[in-house]
Amino acid sequence: MKETSVSRETTQSRNLYEKAKKVMPGGVTANIKYFSPYPIVMKKGAGSKLYDVDGNEYIDYLLCYGALMTGHGHPRVIEKVTEQLHDAGTPIFGTPHELEVTMAEKLVSLYKSIDTVRYTNSGMEATLLAMRIAAAYTGKNRLAKCEGHYHGGYSQVLYSVNPEQNEGGPEEKPEAVPDSSGMSSEEKPLILPFNNAGAAEYLLRANASTISAVILEPVQGGFIPADPGFLQMLRRVTKELGIVLIFDEVKTGFRLGLGGAQEEYGITPDLTTLGKVLGGGFPVGAVGGSKDIMEVSSPDGGKDILAGNSSEEGKALFHSGTYNGHPTVLAAGLETIALLEEPGALKGIFQKTMALRKGIESLYSEAGIPVQTIGKGSIFNFLFTKSPIHSHRDLKRVNMDFRKQIDCKLLELGIYTKPLNRYSMSIAHTEEDIERTLQAHKQALADI
Repeated sequence: MKETSVSRETTQSRNLYEKAKKVMPGGVTANIKYFSPYPIVMKKGAGSKLYDVDGNEYIDYLLCYGALMTGHGHPRVIEKVTEQLHDAGTPIFGTPHELEVTMAEKLVSLYKSIDTVRYTNSGMEATLLAMRIAAAYTGKNRLAKCEGHYHGGYSQVLYSVNPEQNEGGPEEKPEAVPDSSGMSSEEKPLILPFNNAGAAEYLLRANASTISAVILEPVQGGFIPADPGFLQMLRRVTKELGIVLIFDEVKTGFRLGLGGAQEEYGITPDLTTLGKVLGGGFPVGAVGGSKDIMEVSSPDGGKDILAGNSSEEGKALFHSGTYNGHPTVLAAGLETIALLEEPGALKGIFQKTMALRKGIESLYSEAGIPVQTIGKGSIFNFLFTKSPIHSHRDLKRVNMDFRKQIDCKLLELGIYTKPLNRYSMSIAHTEEDIERTLQAHKQALADI
C-alpha cells in the first residue's frame, strides 16, 4: 500500500460510503462500523489479511472485533461448513439436531461453570437471556453492572458504558447514564465501580433486596483485567446475598484460554455468556450455567406461553429463536475449537501477542514516548500513558488524540483496526506480520 493519504488511496470506499448514506442511516448498518471521515469498505479476507475495494492490503488486528481467532477463511472451517451444508441438504432444519448436543457437550467440558447450554444468535442476545434467567430464578428484576462495561445495545444494559467525566457521578457511587437516545423508561441498573471492591460491596449490600444479577466483563472492553480480589469479592458477596453472578465472556471466551477468563482467574460464575470466537465467523451466542438456574428455561418444567397458558403460576421462562443453534454455525464453531485445541495452538498465539506488545512498548519508549500495552491472552490495547489503568475513569484521563493519529497513519501503511480499538491476534498471524506491523508503527511515528 502506498504511503499516501487514506482519502486518495481509498476512493472506492469513499464513493461507496456516499452511496450507502442514501439508503442506510449514516451509511452503516451498525454504529461501531463507522469512523471519520468514512469507513473503509472491504472486499476480501484471507488469513491475517483484509483487502479493500480499492485493492489495498491490510494486516487485520480487528478480526471482526475478535471473532476470527483462526483468521479469515481458515480452510478447515470452510471445509466443515461446506460439508455440513452438503450432508444436511438444507441450511436449517427448524428442529433439534445432533450438533446442538455436540457443541453443548464441548462447552460443558471446557467451562467449569457450565452444566447446561442454551443457544442464541449473538452475544448481545446471550446477555439478554442470561439476565432474564437470573430474574426468573431469583424473583427480582433489577440488574447491577459495572461502569464502562458493554453487554449489548438494548435499553436494560446500555447505561454508563462510556459516560463523560462530568456525567458519571462520584467514583465510589456511579450514576446510571444512558448511552443512547430513545431509551425505555424501565428501572435503571445499579452501576458498580469496576475494580473497587469496597465500594462495590457496599452498593450491593445496600440494594440486595432488589438485585437479581451482577453482570460484568471479567476483562473490561477485552483489555482491562479485573483485579483478582474484585472478582473474589463479587463471587463471595453474590453467593451470600442470593444474587446471580454473570460473566459476560463474549470477548474473552477462548481468547484467554479454552475455558475463558473464569479459568484464568479460578472464579466460577453462576451463568456465562459466549459469542464471537464460538461461531468461527458466523453469528452465534450461548448461555451456560449451573443446572438448577438454567432449568427455569426448560419448557417441560412449567407452562409455555405458546401453549396458551395465561396463568402466572408455573409459567416457564420463554426463550426461543428460529435460528438458535443453527447447524452451519455450530459446525464452524466446533472446527474453530478443534483448531484451538491442537497442541501449541494457543501457546503460539499468546507468544506472538506478547512479541507484538513488547515490540510496541520498546519502539515508543526508545522514542521517549510513554506507552503501555494492557490485556490478557490474545487481546490487548496500547495507551500513551504510564499511569495505571484499572477502570473506565482511568481511560478517560488519557489523551487519545495522539493514539488516533497513529491509528489513522497505520491505516495508510496497511495495518487495520478501527481507530482506538483493541488488537486481537489469531493463529493466522505470522512473525513477518508482526515485523511489518512494528515497522509501520515506526514509520507512523516518524511521519507524525
